[in-house]
Amino acid sequence: MNLSSIQGVVLTNVEQVPGKTIVEHYGLVTGNTVRAKHVGRDIAASFKNLVGGELKGYTELLGDAREQATTRMVEQAQALGANAVVNVRFSTSAVAQGAAELYVYGTAVRAE
Repeated sequence: MNLSSIQGVVLTNVEQVPGKTIVEHYGLVTGNTVRAKHVGRDIAASFKNLVGGELKGYTELLGDAREQATTRMVEQAQALGANAVVNVRFSTSAVAQGAAELYVYGTAVRAE
């Protein structure tokens, strides 16, 4: 189980908020961002591919994308009156050459 909180909204990847009862169900909430690769990161990644190792530029890019998409989902949940999002899942997909979408979704609820 993974349990965290952003802007006072509890996020979890399970169906319940541990120790709480879900008293209101608001439905699906989502957040996404589309990011393009950076030329400088591509050059660095090309060199790293020769010797192996972590592509730190891309790791940072995806981390930033996850944070932005999650923040957008949380803001949508708050607008509905939720204080938690359960069943949080992430997905990625290519939308164009050199660009990818990071999508996060879950179920907004009020837990007490």
